[in-house]
Amino acid sequence: MRAAAPAAARAISTWGPPAAPPAPGGAPPRTASAAAPRPAAASQTIGFIGVGNMGGPMAASLIRAGHQIIVVDRNPAAVAKLEQLGARAAKSAREIAETPGVSVVLTMLPSTEHVQDAFEGPDGVLRAGKLQPPLLIDCSTISPLYTQELAKRVARHRLAAQAPRTDMPWLAHAAPTPRLIDAPVSGGVLAASNATLTFMVGGPTEAVAAARPLLDAMGTNVVHLGEAGLGHAAKLCNNVCLGIQMAGVSEALALGASLGLDPKQLSAVMNGSSARCWSLECYSPVPGVMPDVPSSKGYAGGFSAQLMLKDLRLAMQLASATSSPAPMAQNVAQLYRTVVDATAESGPLDFSSIYKFIYQAKAPP
Repeated sequence: MRAAAPAAARAISTWGPPAAPPAPGGAPPRTASAAAPRPAAASQTIGFIGVGNMGGPMAASLIRAGHQIIVVDRNPAAVAKLEQLGARAAKSAREIAETPGVSVVLTMLPSTEHVQDAFEGPDGVLRAGKLQPPLLIDCSTISPLYTQELAKRVARHRLAAQAPRTDMPWLAHAAPTPRLIDAPVSGGVLAASNATLTFMVGGPTEAVAAARPLLDAMGTNVVHLGEAGLGHAAKLCNNVCLGIQMAGVSEALALGASLGLDPKQLSAVMNGSSARCWSLECYSPVPGVMPDVPSSKGYAGGFSAQLMLKDLRLAMQLASATSSPAPMAQNVAQLYRTVVDATAESGPLDFSSIYKFIYQAKAPP
């Protein structure tokens, strides 16, 4: 992976205050100029469920692209922020799914349980009396096993009567049903703000093609990996590697400090050697090595250790289900469990705080 230019790491986001550096798993992003409005596809009415740190800037990108957005989130402040940009608020996912003219519903939620509630809970999308959206897109990081089952259940629901569309050929069927694709993202808050996300996509080809203009409005790299669930599978594989990588970088830099090496110099040497990686180049876990990363801000913000632990556990479940060895994931998950326990009362910290809670005690002050 190429090193990020210093200016990119300090880019100012068009979504709220100055943005954090590229969050875990993403390529070095472009500067904030990438968030300028892009040529818009045909305007659509889109429901967006979950408009927090990631969903908020993604919804803002769709608004800039000329789409009408209806949002739902448990945080009123997140909803109000998008209302200032022209979005409308709904009370529930079901209300969105019953709104005439809604062609797409996107979800960006923290866990499998949240996604299940958004689709299948009492006020979920699939509880709609007259289901409107032909296309459902889940951008969360969840279990691909659930995604595969959800796709089957989605296909059993009839859509309300609506006019055929050339971009959604399945509407021409005698009894059309919605299509679900999984499209988790990589790149973090800055890439979401600058519309430079990577999308890892699973689902039917015709549904992915219909979603492509929307994904292009939020990102710069869209990869269709195959059937439903494979997007979520790819995202978990990415985050397994990331969690292991961050632990290894932390361990090496802590060892260097204990031997008297300056962490900035050691990082520079390693970045010019075979240890070069994203955690060293863009997201140092050592305070003071990089000015704009969570480690230099008390490990605040970024991608929480809790979410990393959640993703590692999901990956281990998949490894067990497929008889794929995962000893590294198991060992690193134990380390992140220690970090999560240490921050239970003070509140979540970035996953790079593994350096502080596991390794810093071994480094000289």
